[in-house]
Amino acid sequence: MEFGLWQVWEAGWVTAILQGAAVTIAVGVVSMAAGLMIGIVCGLIKWARIFPLSLLVDGYTSVVRGVPELLIIYLLFFSSVEFVTKVVTAFGYAGVAESGYAFVIAVIAIGAISGAYSTEVVRGALGAIPNGHIEAARALGLPGSRIFRRIIAPQMLRIAVPGINNVWQTTIKDTALVSVVGLQELMRISYVGANSTRPPFIFYLIAAVVYLVITLVSQAGFDGIERVLRLRTRK
Repeated sequence: MEFGLWQVWEAGWVTAILQGAAVTIAVGVVSMAAGLMIGIVCGLIKWARIFPLSLLVDGYTSVVRGVPELLIIYLLFFSSVEFVTKVVTAFGYAGVAESGYAFVIAVIAIGAISGAYSTEVVRGALGAIPNGHIEAARALGLPGSRIFRRIIAPQMLRIAVPGINNVWQTTIKDTALVSVVGLQELMRISYVGANSTRPPFIFYLIAAVVYLVITLVSQAGFDGIERVLRLRTRK
């Protein structure tokens, strides 16, 4: 009998796919959070032209954006697998060391990638803030910390949201690449299912639908954030 959608359900693959989707979202969220922290710090450095740190940031963003994402994952995996395994084991998680280091390396790799793109988004958003706003705040004698909190940060966030949305969508899709390190995320589960039952189209179609749902829900969330920020700006 031909293997179809009903057989996917009966064999328990739907549960496995949903678990893989949960891992994909977890990797995406943690990586994006790390990438945003990197992006904010590095973006501020590039915007303020802090020498020589700005040169290091330029090198980082140029290398990461110029090298294929899969190659970055391979380089990090094969160069740090032993070190990460020792760290995970040292914290008492020797029993889950393999999955532990796979997750950590996935987050480091995807976080580094999203961080490079987030850096350019933040730098661009900072550069789009009218200089007159900052100069007016300085003329009023406001301290630098208050200028950043009240003038720079709110405008930067509003301008950067569309770019951050793009980085997030790319980050979710990049999580598919970490299947090469053995992490049981959505793409890896789909690959195993396709090889086990031999109907690759069904499993990869299901994976495509799940990825599409994740990105559509994410898009709706970012659209809501943009609307809220626009309303606050008008007030």
